Amino acid sequence: MPEPRRDLHKDGSVKAVGQTEDGELTGYWEWFRRDGSKMRSGHFDRGEPVGEWITYDRTGTPHKITQRGPK
Repeated sequence: MPEPRRDLHKDGSVKAVGQTEDGELTGYWEWFRRDGSKMRSGHFDRGEPVGEWITYDRTGTPHKITQRGPK
């Protein structure tokens, strides 16, 4: 069963939010800058990045979109 996970920057602000299963990243994840703006988002399948990955600028506008597949 997937378990929620939240990683923090050294200053205590949220760095990443997602889920793990059996110790591996799984499902949808988001990463944030120290100022709280979203930096990147994407999906994992058993620890491997898959599908659409989006990198955002500081205003939250998508800057780059890439497709990832399993290795």
